[in-house]
Amino acid sequence: MELKLIAIDKPEEMNFILGQAHFIKTVEDLHEALVQAVPGIKFGLAFCEASGPSLVRASGTDTSLVELAKQNAMTLGAGHSFIIFLGAGFFPINVLNIVKMTPEVCRIFCATGNPVQVIVAESEQGRGILGVIDGERPKGIETEDDVAKRKGFLRMIGYKL
Repeated sequence: MELKLIAIDKPEEMNFILGQAHFIKTVEDLHEALVQAVPGIKFGLAFCEASGPSLVRASGTDTSLVELAKQNAMTLGAGHSFIIFLGAGFFPINVLNIVKMTPEVCRIFCATGNPVQVIVAESEQGRGILGVIDGERPKGIETEDDVAKRKGFLRMIGYKL
């Protein structure tokens, strides 16, 4: 077995969801869930099939995001993994619960806009995701001033009253 560290290739500000599912119909069901959850959502998704023809299956509402998803899924090459890239102005918080509730979804590894490295194990059978490195290490502990800034920011962007 060999361990690999694979960086997700994406524009700096783009958000994505990386997970694991279990069935060929994952692509269609995730597509339907996303468009029903957020009207007008822009996204691209890809799923690494783990048996039969073992293809990268893809769908979405934005051609460039679908291509980005296919490229990253092929690079990861981990059976039954999926990746969803969200267009500008769309965030994991808006769709994460509906993604998790999709019957084929087994787990979510991350939902983020940070730089991510995926820890992949490769054997003679194939590849699997062990985990992710999401963003940077903490640089310190939040101060009272930091708390005030965090709370102010969340209210400024409309997530808290």
